[in-house]
Amino acid sequence: MTLRTRLTAVAGGIALTLALAACGNGEQTTPDEPAAGTAAEEATDSTSQTEAEDVHNDADTTFAQMMIVHHVGAIEMADLAVEEADSEEVHSLAERISAAQDPEIEQMTSWLETWGEETSPMGHEGMDHGGMDMEGMSQEEAMAELESLSGTEFDQRFLELMIAHHRGAVDMAQEELDSGENPQALELAQKIIDDQQAEITEMEELLQGL
Repeated sequence: MTLRTRLTAVAGGIALTLALAACGNGEQTTPDEPAAGTAAEEATDSTSQTEAEDVHNDADTTFAQMMIVHHVGAIEMADLAVEEADSEEVHSLAERISAAQDPEIEQMTSWLETWGEETSPMGHEGMDHGGMDMEGMSQEEAMAELESLSGTEFDQRFLELMIAHHRGAVDMAQEELDSGENPQALELAQKIIDDQQAEITEMEELLQGL
């Protein structure tokens, strides 16, 4: 009951009105005290979250560096397929691959910068490491072969090479799950496994239909 309502109910009793007013004043002494505690708790939670995001080990760094390189290769292949694919299904798949992996590159680059790590493998000595090798072919060799093809032959070879490429990404992500410790990197590794396994299944079905 508000103070105004209580005063109206006892309008004929001055003494009681004063008593209620005094009581009402006493009740309003500490309305905001819990807010200070809440703010302190939120600040503590925010600090803990920031510290957790900064925690990383060598596996996290390697995962981010190599997956950036890997994603760049996938986007290069996908962008070519957007231009050259004969099948609308392959064209659509290539667009989705490119659109999905570019934001992940930005995310991993941001992590590495926050961690004070190089954003790419030193000297690029690991460019073909962990799945960059596709059926014995490097990224450059795979692109050269794809650029020489057209029509259904292009679609088939693109799907075959991208399946191999995706399997490499899944292996790299699994290594991160096994050895990494940064919570965001672990979350992305699981997402990559889930997304790319689903796309592998899709591409295998597309191959059967060619």
